[in-house]
Amino acid sequence: MRLSDTAIRSAWPGAKPVKLSDGDGLYLLLMPTGSRLWRLKYRFAGKEKLLALGTYPTVTLKDARDRREEARKKLAAGYDPGEARKAQKRAEKDLATNSFEVVAREWFQLTKGKWEAEYAKLIMHRLERDMFPSLAKRPINEITAVELLTALRRIEKRGAVDTAHRSLQKCGQIFRYAVVTGRADRDPTTDLCEALKPAPKQHYASIKDPKEVGALVRAIRDYQGGFETKCALLVGMLTFVRPGELRKAEWTEFDLVQAEWRIPAARMKMKEQHIVPLSLQAVAVLEKLHAVNSHGRYLFPSVRTSERPMSENTVNAALRRLGYTREEMTGHGFRSTASTLLNELGWPGDAIERQLSHGERDEVRSAYNFAACPYVGK
Repeated sequence: MRLSDTAIRSAWPGAKPVKLSDGDGLYLLLMPTGSRLWRLKYRFAGKEKLLALGTYPTVTLKDARDRREEARKKLAAGYDPGEARKAQKRAEKDLATNSFEVVAREWFQLTKGKWEAEYAKLIMHRLERDMFPSLAKRPINEITAVELLTALRRIEKRGAVDTAHRSLQKCGQIFRYAVVTGRADRDPTTDLCEALKPAPKQHYASIKDPKEVGALVRAIRDYQGGFETKCALLVGMLTFVRPGELRKAEWTEFDLVQAEWRIPAARMKMKEQHIVPLSLQAVAVLEKLHAVNSHGRYLFPSVRTSERPMSENTVNAALRRLGYTREEMTGHGFRSTASTLLNELGWPGDAIERQLSHGERDEVRSAYNFAACPYVGK
């Protein structure tokens, strides 16, 4: 006799489990505790098997019958419904550990220590904004080059071509991480090398005419803003380090007697220690700064607290105050100014590139000679 909801609700548990049959192998197991468990008995390859279908009333009588029919269809097609259930659970478990978002966040946690905090925050923001909406839940091994390109095209359409290229690069790193951890077979980003619009070349505004550089030097010397900001402008101009390396400079990195500034690898773009030889002019500026600001950690602290370095916008804001627009000069532009003028003066190109901390060096030499330059005394 087929079951009914009335019969199920009126059935009382006994001292032992009781089976209430609905036919075709489906029955409700009434436990002494009062639990009502749906079970399906079936045979596959000559063996009797049992499949759990849920608990009543969460799984209704109709639901249980529908699940019985689904199982019978699998049996008719030659599949074991119990094994199919296990395979589904494995797939769900794999998705929980192998989705694009899971792998990307795992890669990010392992990699972010190599970056500045601001840059790491930007990388995750781009992933969350541009890649996760369409790829987050996809198994990483199933993502195709076409899917990636679709997501990248959306970035292109809003005019952020450079961001599209950078996102492609980071996705490549994520996929290569998935490959080495056994969760993907290949990196599909290699198929997209020529698929995006060319990224526009970015040039930081800088002054390259020697006479105009002289005018800039005089303007900085006459700067009427904060003393530490004025010193930052002068040190940036005399050492042409990157803005982030400048504003986060710490007194422990300087040896004014030896006229050296040793920037630790953790703060360098190339992740190698960089030694900056200091000119007499740079040492003079630093000595004046040290006389009034030697008690803190940073040479150029924030105006709000000495526990943090100055804002990344301070130097550029000072240049604007001096009358230079963003199209004329930037803090990063000191590097371009130095490179251009030093090349024109005939300094060896490798010496200039070394001082700019560009490119990778021979691994054996770099282990002992971080930035020593034979041309410093020229």
